[in-house]
Amino acid sequence: MGESTLKPGYVPPTDGDRYIPLAQRSGNESIVYFTRDLSAAGLKKAYEAVSGEIDGKVAVKLHTGEKHGPNIIPHAWVQALMEADIPGGTIVETNTYYEGDRDTTEKHLETLKVNGWTFCPVDIMDAEGTAMLPVENGNFFEEMSVGKDLLDYDSFVALTHFKGHVKGGFGGSNKNIGIGCADGKEGKKWIHTTPGSDDMWDISNEELMERMTESCKSVVSHFGKKICYVNVMRNMSVDCDCAGVSATPVVMPNIGILSSTDILAADQASVDLVYALPERFPRDLKERMESRHGLRQLTYMKELGMGNDRYVLIDLDHDGARITLDEALESVVPWEG
Repeated sequence: MGESTLKPGYVPPTDGDRYIPLAQRSGNESIVYFTRDLSAAGLKKAYEAVSGEIDGKVAVKLHTGEKHGPNIIPHAWVQALMEADIPGGTIVETNTYYEGDRDTTEKHLETLKVNGWTFCPVDIMDAEGTAMLPVENGNFFEEMSVGKDLLDYDSFVALTHFKGHVKGGFGGSNKNIGIGCADGKEGKKWIHTTPGSDDMWDISNEELMERMTESCKSVVSHFGKKICYVNVMRNMSVDCDCAGVSATPVVMPNIGILSSTDILAADQASVDLVYALPERFPRDLKERMESRHGLRQLTYMKELGMGNDRYVLIDLDHDGARITLDEALESVVPWEG
């Protein structure tokens, strides 16, 4: 079908800059696991807590970054995780919509080598074509164009570097999947650009968040229970890893790693931890989320039935105790570079 099929009578919301505190949310609770251990061991612990349904041929979706990107998840951590827990797994990516180090398969393969993603197979899923996945109950799409090879996998692990984003406000699991699985020339164009426009980035704020989220839903629905989400809250620039070496220097403190089988709960808890930081810490990531109206990602995921924005936070460092956001942040220290 292609491009947008905007529902008649759609009125875009304008509240994507408004943070909704936990006390004002309703509905069921999901489980989110948390560790302060920012290491290969911590990543392994977070993944194992949510990996019960992951089997068969496994796709591991992470942002492999532009050349020499300083903030990507360390490849040594990912290598250790995959060797121990996902043997035979494949890192998956798609080419970019923008011109750069990854907009063609040839350049993308070279960038992967430069950044150290050489220890396991890497599948650029749209290198040989695209496939369509249905989008249920969306405002903009009835289907989304994704990398063809996505359909070759039985299970999916969203291994996400949580950080800011110049257009999306923040990049969590929703952005990693919604933008990262859409193919580089069609799907990403449908998300970012009004049909017929000469400006490839003319869609922003709430509309961009909804388009991105609908794309993500197509993938989440496709994998059903065989998908899980791990958010690494480390080296959190206000810019995405697509900015590479030009990313705004990090000032936010490192926080930890979260994991869940609920995508909304994982991203909501990550955002909540940023908002719960004491006032003595920098507020640049909070400002980035609000100024781009990125919080619409969360409310729209809930409207689309993708998960719960209420959750129980489980401390993997202390025998699975239930903890508050403040307790999770007790040991956080300022960024030291």
